[in-house]
Amino acid sequence: MKKLEDFGIRVPEILLPKNIDVKSWSVIACDQYTQDLEYWKRAESCAAGKPSTLNLILPEVYLGAPDKPARIEKIRETMKSYIAEGAGSKNSVFDAERKSMVYIERKTAFGRMRRGLVTQIDLETYEWKPFSKANIRATEATIVERIPPRMEIRRGAPLELPHIMLLVDDKDDILIGGAGKLVRGKAPLYSGEFMCNGGSITGWAVESDSEIAGVTEAVEKIAEKKRAADGSTFLFAVGDGNHSLATAKAVWDEYKEKLVAGGADDAALRDCPVRYALVEIVNIYDTGLTFEPIHRVIFDCDVEGLIKTLAEKLGGSVSEVAGAGELEAAVKASHADFGFAYRESGSGAQKYVLLKTGITELAVARLQPEIDEFLKSAASAGASAKKAEIDYIHGSDEVLKLGERDNAVGILLPPIAKDSFFETISGRGPLPRKSFSMGEADEKRFYLECRRLFK
Repeated sequence: MKKLEDFGIRVPEILLPKNIDVKSWSVIACDQYTQDLEYWKRAESCAAGKPSTLNLILPEVYLGAPDKPARIEKIRETMKSYIAEGAGSKNSVFDAERKSMVYIERKTAFGRMRRGLVTQIDLETYEWKPFSKANIRATEATIVERIPPRMEIRRGAPLELPHIMLLVDDKDDILIGGAGKLVRGKAPLYSGEFMCNGGSITGWAVESDSEIAGVTEAVEKIAEKKRAADGSTFLFAVGDGNHSLATAKAVWDEYKEKLVAGGADDAALRDCPVRYALVEIVNIYDTGLTFEPIHRVIFDCDVEGLIKTLAEKLGGSVSEVAGAGELEAAVKASHADFGFAYRESGSGAQKYVLLKTGITELAVARLQPEIDEFLKSAASAGASAKKAEIDYIHGSDEVLKLGERDNAVGILLPPIAKDSFFETISGRGPLPRKSFSMGEADEKRFYLECRRLFK
């Protein structure tokens, strides 16, 4: 049997606080509530006076703040103080490092339960660039400009905290479900409620030789099924935290150059903590993992021309429906149809139009490039006095409401088809930006486990 390392996975040395208080220690991923400063003020109140991951991250609401450099420096100082003389020492916030993966069960405030496996992945087996053949691939287009500001935070940081979630295509649930069976009956490492309506979490150590062997066997079986004709294996897709993982990769590539220049051999490179990143692996078919489409609203464009062009490009047929409710129901009942809500030019009458297609891939992967091309052509032709603008909206109610405005069209996208998710990315590359959302904001990963990074 192969080793976990053969699949780009290594058992991490996990750091957890002594006598962990989940409610004050854990805080939601930094890329949530980017426009809601009040949320982060509430988080500060929950964590006040106690050790907390809030003191170890930079919420993106502060990325443009003038005191960002001071905040980053404060984060570094806090990381060092939490480690003190070393994990497990008298003055350290942390217990001694524990070589273990963590099987988790996350209950959200929406009544859903999601299961996952926290481990670390080898960044040499990940690539975000389109049409990669790496084990771990990006699901959405990576905005290169977003990487350097994040590198400032990770570069030289003593600790790493994960909010990255990887998806695995595992209909038989042998990896995550199997890990849960392996640890059933053991006392948990931690258990508690999250702050700010985040639900609750329980985590169990996956660490014995037999437990690791069970995980390895499951990964090997999945990899065998996912092996392509050219020998490549698309094992994991990045679900959340794509830019964080791309940042980790960039920092490792940068640091590796210095190590190699200093004479580091393969063994030294393989054992360098910076080469790895903590992640949570989740089965794409987990019933607690919801995929929501992110809809579009376009302002100041030729709506009728857009719909006609999309019908031609996507090989679809157009029909008008009676109202917003009928349109929404029709789109939700398919994986290949789109809905348009807009005011007809001239008459001002409200229109609801259904575009039916025979698309078999993820619908957004076909739709967005055609929208981009149409808007680009319209702009170059000077077809409108105003340049068309596109916005990305969660929730169909808001899309339909915006579609009632003059000079706007709300576009409803169909549900995400989990069955075609990996196949689409493998065949077409990463999806367009803002293609899908995994659950509600409060269901995103909370920081909890830590790992030493730069020592």
